[in-house]
Amino acid sequence: MRRGMSIFNVTSLTLGFAFLYLPIVLLVVYSFNDSRLVTVWGGFSTRWYTALLSNQQLLDAAWVTLRVALVTATVATVLGTLAALALTRMGRFRGRTLFAGMVYAPLVMPEVITGLSLLLLFVAIGLERGFWTVTLAHITFTLCFVAVVVQSRLVSFDRSLEEAAMDLGATPLKTFLTVTLPIISPAVAAGFMLAFTLSLDDLVIANFTSGPGATTLPMRIYSQVRLGVTPEINAVCTLFIVAVTALVLAVSLVTKRETLAREAAARAM
Repeated sequence: MRRGMSIFNVTSLTLGFAFLYLPIVLLVVYSFNDSRLVTVWGGFSTRWYTALLSNQQLLDAAWVTLRVALVTATVATVLGTLAALALTRMGRFRGRTLFAGMVYAPLVMPEVITGLSLLLLFVAIGLERGFWTVTLAHITFTLCFVAVVVQSRLVSFDRSLEEAAMDLGATPLKTFLTVTLPIISPAVAAGFMLAFTLSLDDLVIANFTSGPGATTLPMRIYSQVRLGVTPEINAVCTLFIVAVTALVLAVSLVTKRETLAREAAARAM
């Protein structure tokens, strides 16, 4: 029975991972295809990475996407962490239910509705659509993901550590910066990475809120894919995959190193 379940589990995991990652592997492989036809292998070549350097439209879209994602992830991480602190540390304050609903609403709201609502808001207040409208829109729908991740860590946080720091004379702000934040930093980093990748991936909301000079890479790729996939698209997507993977690994290594250092310090005490 156990042998049968083991074979079933291995087979299910293999098929699941193949379904998720095989298309990505194929995209990376065909980015080195010498042929102009992305579905016909014509030999190994890096010509499309060279051609990408002269494709100014894709490069501009990639630069806009990176800037939007970095600003979005930074602001969403700060606001999401503060929202999580308010929901876990301020008790049953007046309006808490409404506040929590407003924070978590983008989680269940269809992106089409979110994008249309933000578009109507920007038009109503006379805000010209461009880089900052896309960034504000992305902050709006990624903030809730950061709040959920950080709140899940704060719920299980040992409050006695904060109480000990304040008993020793630390102010609430210093306690948060020196005790709370280092301990919840893995959750904060995870929230940052989640907001960053969600911003990179978004197409629907950016379509509603973008303007001249603020075309993101997903928008540019979608507009070109309708006319046929070009090898340059495979190349730029591969570069983004490498960049995001490197960033995730770097954050994971830093977080693991900090966790091991705190454990070593705790054992030494």
